[in-house]
Amino acid sequence: MSMIQATRWQKSSFSGGGDGNTCVELATSGGTIRLRESDAPTAELTTTSATLSNLIRTLKAIGEG
Repeated sequence: MSMIQATRWQKSSFSGGGDGNTCVELATSGGTIRLRESDAPTAELTTTSATLSNLIRTLKAIGEG
């Protein structure tokens, strides 16, 4: 018997809290990271932690430049 675990989505700390639909959410599943916008929850991006870390570092460097 297999158990299907519900995906637990976490809102970004930059979303301003509350139940609004204007934030980024993320969840982990089987070694991957899943990202979505709360106003379009059926459209998801899937990535790895290494790839996401590289993207964040690059965006921070661009923002500081």
